[in-house]
Amino acid sequence: MTEADGLADAVAGVPKNRREVEPWLDALVDGNRFTIAVFFPLVGALMLVGSAEGWAVIPDPLRFNPPFLVFGTVVMAAPMLVGVLPTLGRRGVAGLGLLTAYTYLIEYVGVTTGWPYGAFEYGIELGPMVSGVPAALPVFFIPLVLNAYLLCLLLLGDRAGSRLARLAVVIPAVVTMDLVLDPAAVSLGFWAYDAGGAFYGVPLSNYGGWVVSAVVAVGVLDFTLDQSGLFDRLDACDFMLDDMVSFVILWGAINAWFGNWLPVVVATGFGLGILRAKRFDVGLLRPSTGVYLPRVVDRET
Repeated sequence: MTEADGLADAVAGVPKNRREVEPWLDALVDGNRFTIAVFFPLVGALMLVGSAEGWAVIPDPLRFNPPFLVFGTVVMAAPMLVGVLPTLGRRGVAGLGLLTAYTYLIEYVGVTTGWPYGAFEYGIELGPMVSGVPAALPVFFIPLVLNAYLLCLLLLGDRAGSRLARLAVVIPAVVTMDLVLDPAAVSLGFWAYDAGGAFYGVPLSNYGGWVVSAVVAVGVLDFTLDQSGLFDRLDACDFMLDDMVSFVILWGAINAWFGNWLPVVVATGFGLGILRAKRFDVGLLRPSTGVYLPRVVDRET
């Protein structure tokens, strides 16, 4: 892979098969780490807070713009998705499909019955809605669980080989991530709980529901993902946890703006976990002068 000399060169050097796609995606993400993991969440935090607060500098069409919300989420999740991709076999793909179906099912039950999270309703449409559920919901939920899973694998070290240890650590980590996400989302007006809640507008029942969802989601991932492949990929790929960096910056900043200080502390704790895992390096902090576009060279004919 080399850097493309302009858009035409990039188009000429796009990958033609899976053998070329994976290294091309690696180069694309690695060359744009600062833009993806730092610039995007900072701009996203400003746009979301500005939309919620009615800042005049945010034009009406851009306020909580659903396509932008989904696009930004996909871009920030790209390092994790690209990192995991080479490890996915048929069993892993089936597991993600099962998890996607569960995500829709449990959210539909939650919206219509109030169980298991507590009665709530969406205040902002997060893209197209189907029966009251965002069609893009798996794009928001699955990366969160995978990020917690990957971070815990790194922090567990040699103990990560034990399924019991993985489940015992990853499940609480997923629930803890929602201690950061939900208060910020409620403050923004993404959704609201009918009876309010003691934790920055979030009821304790919500976290009971997240325990249920975390057990299911983490269990499915742990039984279907290729553990050996993930360990090897984590060793070789520096950017796999960059989406967790985005999570800390985006939701930590939003919580700070609204004065949700306990979630800020929790977000800082995840940031310290990233540092301990040695995944916050100089490459992540090196601003780029533009978008890095890779091209395939030495293509076999």
